[in-house]
Amino acid sequence: MAITVRNVNKRFGDFVALDDVSLEVPPGSLTGLLGPSGSGKSTLLRVIAGLETADEGDVFIGGHEATLLPPQRREIGFVFQHYAAFKHMTVARNVAFGLEIRKRPKDEVKGRVAELLHLVQLDGLGDRYPSQLSGGQRQRMALARALAVEPEVLLLDEPFGALDARVRSELRAWLRRLHDEMQVTTVFVTHDQEEAMEVADTIVLMDCGRIVQEGRPQELYDHPGSEFVMRFMGQVNRIGDAYVRPHDVEIRLQPNGTTQAAVVERVLHMGHHIRVDVSVNGGAPVSAQLTRDEAERLGLEPGRPVFVRPSRARTFAGTPS
Repeated sequence: MAITVRNVNKRFGDFVALDDVSLEVPPGSLTGLLGPSGSGKSTLLRVIAGLETADEGDVFIGGHEATLLPPQRREIGFVFQHYAAFKHMTVARNVAFGLEIRKRPKDEVKGRVAELLHLVQLDGLGDRYPSQLSGGQRQRMALARALAVEPEVLLLDEPFGALDARVRSELRAWLRRLHDEMQVTTVFVTHDQEEAMEVADTIVLMDCGRIVQEGRPQELYDHPGSEFVMRFMGQVNRIGDAYVRPHDVEIRLQPNGTTQAAVVERVLHMGHHIRVDVSVNGGAPVSAQLTRDEAERLGLEPGRPVFVRPSRARTFAGTPS
């Protein structure tokens, strides 16, 4: 089911949360709303959900006007960062809640709950209470509860923000597999560009209440339309007027006419790659990303003179020197 947002504006007092925002979310897609704190991404999600009312503009879900519909009539499932679990209910009752208030037959509810607990890998945990689950398990329970009523649209507000790095990584991969299996139109909010790039089909990057750029993850990373996008979509170095990704910084032991003199400051082993911080002509540090074989071949260590050059760089109109 497609989502269409047209010319939406939203203010909170003097603060402009959304400034003439328009967005098309294709049916069955997984779209990430990405941006810094205060960029408007959560407000946009809440406007789509009906939890906030736009001051101006329209929202369509599945081609039908939804601007003034209450949340319960929008055919959506909503998952918050902090689970919003009913602590006095078992896991199974939490998942069944939406079905029970819709007066579904008990056998249907029981079967649907068992199916969903299996889907989110919580088999055998239906009789536990939320406090007896890990953070990752509680988040999967919240997703099962949102999916119980078979929503046409699934909205996730920073769904993994309260979890540690390892669990976040596991749940990102799990959410992607779940979406590929169910094909529910899904929109999720995150401030983590790595999370957005790993999970989303399309990234909508926001700043100051506006959509700055949208497209496939690799498109935003490789073809940023502005300095803001370049900086937000991953680590970047400033060399002169150019912006250079760490993996596009080449390190040599001898000059070749296009290189600049530098000195190695730090060599960090990051697991699958090596990060080398160098000082170029005594200026600000520049980070380079090398394979382990490359770093070993060059014999890099702090204090060693080297020569660097960008193999690929981007400049933007109006960038100050």
